[in-house]
Amino acid sequence: MNAEQIIASLKDLMANGNAPGKVLTDPADLDTYGKDWTKIYPPKPLAIALPKTTEQVQALVKFANENEVALVPSGGRTGLSAGAVAANGEVVVAFDNMNQVLDFNASDRTVRCQAGVVTEQLQNFAEENGLYYPVDFASAGSSQLGGNLSTNAGGIKVIRYGMSRDWVAGLKVVTGKGDILDLNKDLEKNNTGYDLRHLFIGAEGTLGFITEATMKLSRKPDNLTVLVLGLNDLTNTMDVLQTFQKKIDLTAYEFFSHQAMGHVLAHGQVQAPFETEAPYYALMEFESVSDQVMDDAMALFEQCVENGWVLDGVISQSETQAQNLWQLRERISESIAPRTPYKNDISVVVSKVPGFLQEIDAVVTEHYPDFEIIWFGHIGDGNLHLNILKPEDMTNEDFFEKCQQVNKWVFEIVERYQGSVSAEHGVGMTKKPYLHYTRSEAEIAYLKGIKQVFDPKGIMNPGKIFD
Repeated sequence: MNAEQIIASLKDLMANGNAPGKVLTDPADLDTYGKDWTKIYPPKPLAIALPKTTEQVQALVKFANENEVALVPSGGRTGLSAGAVAANGEVVVAFDNMNQVLDFNASDRTVRCQAGVVTEQLQNFAEENGLYYPVDFASAGSSQLGGNLSTNAGGIKVIRYGMSRDWVAGLKVVTGKGDILDLNKDLEKNNTGYDLRHLFIGAEGTLGFITEATMKLSRKPDNLTVLVLGLNDLTNTMDVLQTFQKKIDLTAYEFFSHQAMGHVLAHGQVQAPFETEAPYYALMEFESVSDQVMDDAMALFEQCVENGWVLDGVISQSETQAQNLWQLRERISESIAPRTPYKNDISVVVSKVPGFLQEIDAVVTEHYPDFEIIWFGHIGDGNLHLNILKPEDMTNEDFFEKCQQVNKWVFEIVERYQGSVSAEHGVGMTKKPYLHYTRSEAEIAYLKGIKQVFDPKGIMNPGKIFD
């Protein structure tokens, strides 16, 4: 089939059923839906399909199999590994119109959602029902549940609540063969062989498409309090973490460099937390459920100051102040975006973070002294974000080429520390060449074997994770 015939067939497929979908071919739509937040690969999709039901997704997949048409899933398009980029004439399957909360079970504390439900939409629904959905990140206002699960997104609360996969009670998926599978049926206990949920979570749409998910909810945390500390040295991040965790269960523990905060402050709308300048900052969050917890927090803060780990600090006295302090961390990506940052999302076990970060920082600084390095991340779970900012007088092409060399050095250190080249944004295309730094040859062979079972014709998000 030629391009015109494929588009005509797609329109016929989407017109079927009680809830017709859409097919878009306007150049502006192709550009919008054909990319994510990465800027390396220009989008070149053939068309955009916007289904409204699982059955329409199934029809798309069966059509794609019969006609050897490649499909690329698209959620909120907030990914940073080019996992949702259609750069080779693929048909994008966008889930924006599958955005309904379908069912809520108060007794089980679960909610069944379509894949296009936005993270913040799910969080608000939980709050309206006196509950809490804890998976949270800066892109919560636009990221979609299907995309979150397809990359097993983590975010700022992992230290307490875990990753996206920890909150999935059940999934409905359309496999690469076009079969609809209803996985786990929302059971808490179900030991009947392989749990296929966890193959689709983190698979980036390469095995099939998630169309619905039943998510667990939790009780709402009580009186969340935020403490921002100025640290004397990078290694003090671990000293402070260990000290506080002996007495207080943290819901978040983040860090960012002085350079990162400088960009946030220059961007406006946020004020410095205190006058003292520090090379690094830590932000921790915890439930202040009693006067005793607050007393413990202040005593631990004073202990950290006495030990020379902390130079200054501030603790929130209201929910509004807590939200304002969080802006210091959550506005970093927004504030550096105009500088075309090249992002690495890496991780090691928590205890190795200081040495790991120092080695990488030293290597990049030595070889590229003109590059500005911005560090921040979820240091409480070992996840660091390395952002290299493009010099103003350098073209994007030259900058990305030099960053490829930086990647090699960085990932050699990652491999030596037995870490991950992608902690929470998936592999996509940008991390594909470096997968072997984290996964063994045997592991990659098994991954390819699994894909062959679910997607024998290789039509599901081809070229992502591995070739």
